[in-house]
Amino acid sequence: MSHHAGALSGLRVVDLSRVLAGPLCTQMLADHGAEVIKVEPPAGDETRGWGPPFVGPRTSAYFTGVNRNKQNIVLDLGSDGGREALRRLLEDADVLVENFKAGTLAAWGFDDEHLSTRYPRLVHARITGFGVEGPLGGAPGYDAVLQAYGGLMSINGEETGPPLRVGVPVVDMVTGIYAVTGILLALQERQVSGRGQLVDCALLDTAVSLLHPHSATWFANGHVPARTGSAHPTIAPYDTFECRDGIFFLAVGNDRQFRALVDVLGVPGLADEERFASNADRVGHRDELRGVLAPLLRGRDREELGRTLLERGVPSSPVHDIGETLTDPQVRHRDLVVELDGYTGVGLPIKLSRTPGSVRTPPREPGADTDEVLRRLGLGGDDALTGRG
Repeated sequence: MSHHAGALSGLRVVDLSRVLAGPLCTQMLADHGAEVIKVEPPAGDETRGWGPPFVGPRTSAYFTGVNRNKQNIVLDLGSDGGREALRRLLEDADVLVENFKAGTLAAWGFDDEHLSTRYPRLVHARITGFGVEGPLGGAPGYDAVLQAYGGLMSINGEETGPPLRVGVPVVDMVTGIYAVTGILLALQERQVSGRGQLVDCALLDTAVSLLHPHSATWFANGHVPARTGSAHPTIAPYDTFECRDGIFFLAVGNDRQFRALVDVLGVPGLADEERFASNADRVGHRDELRGVLAPLLRGRDREELGRTLLERGVPSSPVHDIGETLTDPQVRHRDLVVELDGYTGVGLPIKLSRTPGSVRTPPREPGADTDEVLRRLGLGGDDALTGRG
């Protein structure tokens, strides 16, 4: 992995966040060159204990996934000394990222008005569950809670089964990505105005934004969407099928692809049948189509079939498990697995040609950089600042 300075070199970020959305946001900024100082409380980011597995005495594998490329300091922000250290950190910071419960920063003397007045160029990214105002303003929220509240669970699962949580914390992760986007928008605007602003991200907003195409359908006809398992509500065939050695996914999006599929399966005439001639026809005869395709796919090897169909321009894939994915030759070719000083993690999904991001340091131990950072601020690392007493 390149160790180029990165597109965000020179950007200074104070990371007061923990768990996932905030740390993912700041890791993405750090991957592209920003100087990120992660501030943990004396008790630590709670995800350090989210295991097993653990990769160190106070570090879970979960924590390592979103905390590389950051300096790490421990401050007790409940103390006068800790808050003074934060004030010093913010004096030359470009960005503050936090996901405290509503009112926490204000109680410590860092309300929105104070931040905008004392640090007029600061971009303040705030991540909450439901926002800070409204009927549920300030209510706590984890990813799965917002998947439930925001409608995502209602459309995930088999048609005859219960609603299911999406298998990755998609609301948290996309909120982190949205926060990066908002920060970059605010920094761009700052070049014109000279002022920072609040970037307000809520897990609820993310969950609702992810409802497409179901939200568009509901706006159009008022029908509450039903769960369809892995199938697509308006495209066919677009679903999982059994192959001889595992599960396979077909994603046939147009008539040309369908014609290529049935040619590979040895039944080219299927594309000329009236009930399967167009996507609308295939959706209308979904069960019949599945009844024809399923036995043809059941005797095929999924990897060989996947290669053949991709060569013919038909989107499709074996359903890989995590281990198969992370050892896949194309995944490795795209540098999506990185290794550094005993750390192994997922690589950078955003690749820039002239100023590529990089993985420079593994996740740090709690407080590994406290003394160095506090000395730079002209402060001592006493117990009032760090809570080490």
